[in-house]
Amino acid sequence: MTDLAHYKDILHSRKRELHGRLNRIEKDLDTLKSDDSGERAIERENDEVLEEFGTTGLKELAAIDAALDRIAAGTFGICAKCGKPISPARLAAVPHAALCEACIAGQ
Repeated sequence: MTDLAHYKDILHSRKRELHGRLNRIEKDLDTLKSDDSGERAIERENDEVLEEFGTTGLKELAAIDAALDRIAAGTFGICAKCGKPISPARLAAVPHAALCEACIAGQ
């Protein structure tokens, strides 16, 4: 049996961390840029990287919310594709995992 309270704590902690990171990214993207054209080019490249981090963070937040929904529904730790249990090692590495190793490998 999966320790749901443990995973719920981990997921909520990661969610808070991601919200903080996304807020910092948003603030950095909203800061005024340099008047120097050379510096603006570098800032644009940095902004693109930050936007990618933001997109990745939003995807992880969605996966975390889905995992929390699975906890509430009683399906956490069960592969969404094949219905078999997700290994404790996989959940330890990726607490928001929706698929088992076999289904990930088969994709």
